[in-house]
Amino acid sequence: MQRRYLLRLSGAGVLAAPAILRGARAAVPARAQPPGDGPQAVDVELILAVDVSRSIDADEHEAQMRGYASAFRDPEVIRSISGGGIGAIACTLFTWSDADSQDSLVPWTRIADEASAHRFAQALDAAPRRTGSYTSISGAMEHATRLYAEGLFEGTRKVLDISGDGMNNSGRRLEPVRARMIEDGIIMNGLAVLDRAPPPGSASALEDYYRDEVIGGPGAFLVVAEGFESFGRAVRRKIAREIAGIGGATRFAGLPRVDRVAA
Repeated sequence: MQRRYLLRLSGAGVLAAPAILRGARAAVPARAQPPGDGPQAVDVELILAVDVSRSIDADEHEAQMRGYASAFRDPEVIRSISGGGIGAIACTLFTWSDADSQDSLVPWTRIADEASAHRFAQALDAAPRRTGSYTSISGAMEHATRLYAEGLFEGTRKVLDISGDGMNNSGRRLEPVRARMIEDGIIMNGLAVLDRAPPPGSASALEDYYRDEVIGGPGAFLVVAEGFESFGRAVRRKIAREIAGIGGATRFAGLPRVDRVAA
């Protein structure tokens, strides 16, 4: 299959060579592959999972959605998308709260250039804003697994981007769900949003929780946004980094496993 072939190339370091990059694009033209002819090849299958539990008010939810939309208008993010071996990604966004409450707002979409990235951003602008109650990170992970199983795209990497401001308090225990996703080769990156005026010790507890119990897989990392005021900058940095991927653009080399963005 294309994905296994590309993974072997990537694992051997071959995809870093410009000549091979050109060959990969020629073999699987990102803009020419007809829809419906089996899964479409992409560099990454990226799922954006956005927390809308009751701890997030309407203004904070709006800040999240504006932040994601802005990221797909950002030139650095677009360069990361077009700079991959295939030159395209697949992306979808859903919001989550309770164990049985996940709302897919933008379906799987192929993004390959500025125009398609801007269309994705426009879909985020137009998406409904709704909030829920409890915080089920495990439920969000299980929903992401179902989205990957749809098989519309075939990427060299599967990346789940989870943003939130609280710990799992609904649905299944997080540990076995997370372990199964890691076993399936899914990389889980986190964006933890700290309260602007947290009770003593709660901010570091959330950061530690996301670092130790949420993120996982090869090269997984956590971005910590110090308040929703910094969410937009945090998400732009995060998406550009996860699209570039492991061993990607040199500007991401050596970045820490936990990256903090101040308000």
